[in-house]
Amino acid sequence: LTPPLVLWSLARSAGSMPDLSAGSHYAVNILAASQKALAERFAARGVDRWEGVDWAPGVAGAPVLEGCVASFECFNRSRYEEGDHVIFVGEVERCAHRAGVAPLLFHGGRFYTEHPL
Repeated sequence: LTPPLVLWSLARSAGSMPDLSAGSHYAVNILAASQKALAERFAARGVDRWEGVDWAPGVAGAPVLEGCVASFECFNRSRYEEGDHVIFVGEVERCAHRAGVAPLLFHGGRFYTEHPL
């Protein structure tokens, strides 16, 4: 695929929607199996999700989390409103990965550190 693209969706009601819609760039961070607590924290409401989180500024300042399996730093190329979600298409400008590190998976409302199937 040229250029490389990522597609993901976010509920219109999400608290992070204004920032992600307005920003020129964002980072998609693939968490490691050891980062379950971080995933739960970012899913929670009413907490400062960024307090004490180790991250570095990526392309255009998008936060790249420390310790992730992979990260995709993207230009916010396009958005499509569908139902109660917005579909984002990001053009990957930079990516990185850590070989040999297991990812954290989320499927069917549960976290897994090994493939669930």
